[in-house]
Amino acid sequence: MMRFASLAAAILIPLPAFAAEGPFVTLNNTDFVVLLGFLVFIGVLLYLRVPTTLFAMLDKRSDSIRSDLAEARELREEAQSLLASYERKQKDVQNQADRIVASAREDAKQNAAKAEAEMQKSMERRVQAAKEQIASAEEQAIRDVRDRAITVAIAAAHDVLKGRMDPSRQNALIEQSIKTVDAKLH
Repeated sequence: MMRFASLAAAILIPLPAFAAEGPFVTLNNTDFVVLLGFLVFIGVLLYLRVPTTLFAMLDKRSDSIRSDLAEARELREEAQSLLASYERKQKDVQNQADRIVASAREDAKQNAAKAEAEMQKSMERRVQAAKEQIASAEEQAIRDVRDRAITVAIAAAHDVLKGRMDPSRQNALIEQSIKTVDAKLH
């Protein structure tokens, strides 16, 4: 209210009125009529409490703006905390992904080493099995050669004996063999 009083005092002192000719306080003087109209207008504004209402509206608007600014600050801080949280989560997820990739690479190396070792063992088993098959085949071949040699030797001995033996000698050998068997059996 004090603001209006000082404003009204400044307005009430009409400096141009002192420069006009003739009496100032008369209805013929347009400056005086304008001043009266202005003072009535100001009086009506003060009577209707327009400045108080206007200042109350401005204060309300100012409070609203302050609360909006405070809310905006809170929202900004919340958004910054959310951003920081998401950045931390992103770093955590990136670190976890890096660990998973490193673990997968290590597992792949270990699996490759295991597979190579198993392949080496498998190759050694196959080589051993092949050596055993070769040894078995050699033994079989040696037996086959011996059997064949024995068959050939028997056939050769048969041919030699057949050529040297006559029927009387054969009968003598058969009788001698029967006597030997009979003596050994009894």
